[in-house]
Amino acid sequence: MDLDINGKMNKLLNKTTNSFLAYAIIILLITAPLFYFISQQLYIYETDEVLHFHKGAFMNESHKGFTQKDIDLWNKYNHEVMIVQDMGVKGDSIVGKMLYDSIAMEKEPFRILYAPVTINGKKYTYTEKINLVEMEGMVFSIAAMFLFIIVVLLIGIIWISKKTATKIWSPFYNTLNQIEDFEIDKNRPPHFIPTDIDEFDRLNKSLERLIEKNTAIYKSQREFVENAAHELQTPLALFQTKLDTLTQLNLNEEQSCVVASLNGDVSRFNRLNKNLLLLSKIDNECFLEKSNIVLDDYIIKHLDFFTEQASAKKLTIITEFSATLSIIGNPALTEVLINNLFLNAIRHNEKNGKIIITTLENELIFSNTGQNTPLQREKLFNRFSKTNPSSQGNGLGLAIIKKIAQLNHWDIEYSFYNNLHRFSVKF
Repeated sequence: MDLDINGKMNKLLNKTTNSFLAYAIIILLITAPLFYFISQQLYIYETDEVLHFHKGAFMNESHKGFTQKDIDLWNKYNHEVMIVQDMGVKGDSIVGKMLYDSIAMEKEPFRILYAPVTINGKKYTYTEKINLVEMEGMVFSIAAMFLFIIVVLLIGIIWISKKTATKIWSPFYNTLNQIEDFEIDKNRPPHFIPTDIDEFDRLNKSLERLIEKNTAIYKSQREFVENAAHELQTPLALFQTKLDTLTQLNLNEEQSCVVASLNGDVSRFNRLNKNLLLLSKIDNECFLEKSNIVLDDYIIKHLDFFTEQASAKKLTIITEFSATLSIIGNPALTEVLINNLFLNAIRHNEKNGKIIITTLENELIFSNTGQNTPLQREKLFNRFSKTNPSSQGNGLGLAIIKKIAQLNHWDIEYSFYNNLHRFSVKF
């Protein structure tokens, strides 16, 4: 159960975290280059400010009283800041250039300031350059740190989400599992665990009201069917007795036909009533006793009876017992199961057709000829469902088979192959 909940939790959490991760990745892809560009521009701005500051300091202090000899000496020992002949610069100008660096032995990016200065009445140009390689390294370091923080943040959020989601969503999955296992005919209502989450609490209360209402309706309908079937037994028995009395009288041909027709209708009514009672007893779990049953022996024992039932259509019954099929089940219900499979194969067969009964190690198969098209599987096992409206059956035979199979956790399947309708019960 825990593995199942965790699997479902992962699916739900993945749907939320995947959207979050997709959004986070998109934001990262957009902000990473934007962050780099802004950091670069900020660094360049700060570098330009430093260049202006150095030039201002030079103008205020360093150049006072400089002679040409002092300028030459300054240029000799200051390779980054130099005083050169007037280059015609009218105002301060900062440009970016790629210059060869003798130490790095390659061209590197520089910011260079050109500013006009006057020393002892003569015009010169003040130049200063700053290498930007350190800036790139710093920006990359900041970007790497930024990315590391974001990744740690994402991993932390996902981990915390999974940990907290297990606790937060556990009432929901408890409710879901109980609803999946709930069967209205078992009289075992689900008991939802209390939760302090309003939405889950409202869901549980709504489901409790819904289940309680539908269970009451189901019980009322089942009791009505059961009571109606019981109450009909007495008038049906009296009706049958009176019909039997009528058949013993000297009736003319027309009257005999009417009585025979009534007799057939009463027989069908009796079968319907008995089937409804049987379904009601199965729903109430009245068949709890189980024992070992050898199906091969039962089929052989009652084969003569069913052969007689099939004689009207001149059907051929073929048995293929490839294995001794022994099961654990309720004898009465197992007998009903086999009888209904037999009668279904007879009732929906064609004249001069055949019925093939096969037993495997854990499977019973009834195959029969009949209509040349497959039956509608979705309605096949519904109550009062008939493939042929003119059939003498009441539409409960296959529904009873399905109910017995469900009660014993057997699998009942229908297939159509080689013009044979095939009903298989896997034990």
